[in-house]
Amino acid sequence: MNAADILVETILDWGVDTVFGIPGDGINGIMEALRKRQDRIRFIQVRHEESAAFMACAHAKYTGRLGVCLGTSGPGGLHLLNGLYDAKMDGQPVLAITGHHYHDLIDTYAQQDVNLDRVFMDVAEYNTRIMGPDHVENVADLACRIALSRRGVAHITFPSDLQEKEPAQQSRSKRNIPGHTSDIMTRRPVVPADGDLNCAAHVLNGGQKIAILAGRGALGCASELLELSEKLSAPIVKPLLGKAVVPDDDPHTTGGIGLLGTLPSQNVMERCDTLLMVGTSFPYIEYLPAPGQAKAVQIDLDPARIGLRYPVDVGLVGGSRQTLQALLPRLQAKSDRSFLEQAQREMQEWNTRMAEYENCTDKPMKPQRVTAELSKRLPENAIISVDSGANTVWSARHIRIKPGQMYSCSGTLASMACALPYAIAAAIAHPDRPSIAFVGDGGFAMLMAELATCVKYDLPVKVVVLKNNSLGMIKFEQMYMEGNLEYGCELQPIDFVKVAEACGASALRIDDPAHCGSKIDEALSARGPVVIEAVIDPLELPMPPKIEAQEAYRITRAIARGEPQQQKAALTAMAQKVKQSV
Repeated sequence: MNAADILVETILDWGVDTVFGIPGDGINGIMEALRKRQDRIRFIQVRHEESAAFMACAHAKYTGRLGVCLGTSGPGGLHLLNGLYDAKMDGQPVLAITGHHYHDLIDTYAQQDVNLDRVFMDVAEYNTRIMGPDHVENVADLACRIALSRRGVAHITFPSDLQEKEPAQQSRSKRNIPGHTSDIMTRRPVVPADGDLNCAAHVLNGGQKIAILAGRGALGCASELLELSEKLSAPIVKPLLGKAVVPDDDPHTTGGIGLLGTLPSQNVMERCDTLLMVGTSFPYIEYLPAPGQAKAVQIDLDPARIGLRYPVDVGLVGGSRQTLQALLPRLQAKSDRSFLEQAQREMQEWNTRMAEYENCTDKPMKPQRVTAELSKRLPENAIISVDSGANTVWSARHIRIKPGQMYSCSGTLASMACALPYAIAAAIAHPDRPSIAFVGDGGFAMLMAELATCVKYDLPVKVVVLKNNSLGMIKFEQMYMEGNLEYGCELQPIDFVKVAEACGASALRIDDPAHCGSKIDEALSARGPVVIEAVIDPLELPMPPKIEAQEAYRITRAIARGEPQQQKAALTAMAQKVKQSV
């Protein structure tokens, strides 16, 4: 075998069955190695390397296994970076393989002479350049092991002329003994020490108003979280990446938190005297209890993240499910259920208010209407991939996760354009499950060529595009957060129905709320990829659950400074908030 063969055989040993990328002359040897093994490993050709990295990240999210992306030398590798930062910041194991040009012309201003191993230093937990065929197995084993154990990005860059070189006995150094490495990975301990568990139980047993904040690290722990919530009479608050930890209609949860969260969740955080954080690094610390307000216990696999967002009294380093199972028998059931019951009453009121928007028949159509009609129709095994922007807010509040559904987005990086690549990866990894991309027109336009990827591989991805010809979230931030006039947010309209049809996909347009549900039914039942262009009200802004005095001042300032369009948008948003706060 040559060096590229060794690389592909090694990642096969680590359970890799899919590689996302684009061919290029800097990776011809690797492409040939993949071609020879296409019965064991799939190469998915994408239209942009950024998509390949997003897909590798989503593959890791939706399978729990190593995601792999491939880019050629120079610009091909550089295009991977955005999706790789998505993996880094959301803690997903991804291996990036890039080409390099001829090894003996590196750093001589040659064609595509970009030292990607230097470029990737910040994004990668492990990052190296192949030095010869006898180097490959050692490096590839270590890269896979580090990506999986540290839940991050590993990167290998491979000079093109070395890819087809065969190992030679005389070229191996005397210390590089053949067969000294392996594909075995030992996982870290996942249950904290008894003493730490007892300390955590003491804190939680002493609390009167306990809140549970359950993030992406708590996915798969629904039964433990619900038992914990019932025992402690503690509402479960869900950061966005933890949206699927428990169903949205369960009475133990108050839904999301933060700018796109619910008012009951914010109230829970403001009133609690004890906080249990499970598998979360929720970054918006202004929505957490004030430091000193609450005693806190945190569960996380990474000891470095203990106390990162909130001053904790006890840190439990371990897996969420195993730690909760060990903690539950040590906890005392709370007889006073008033804190949970108050949150439940407020959640009922919140849902009533949200239903008013969802049932609105005004034109232009409200985004809440589209989102709710979609949510009603999604089966329990659906995988929902959401883009970054105003659409994220609508999905967080109006897609009601059912048991068994999966949901993800670019959480900490919050990159636009992620949803379609995510949905493609989901459809490839889980061909028996419906895959939905929920996007805004701004983010979708960035990587919409991947519709052709859906068609090429006959992937039945359904893409819901909220079209308002505007960067709605940026418009909101300019006005609400800064008190400025909207600037640079209006988008040149694109006919996404025609774009989809030009790519070979089916498409339909929704602009009448009366027909919204039936049109979504039609799209979901259609074979193959379908784009739903939902034309929505551009003046419906994604307002937070509660307006503070300073925020009200800023939006009032924007009204005073603005043109009629801005005035109308701001007044519409303010009226919405007043209605919610009554």
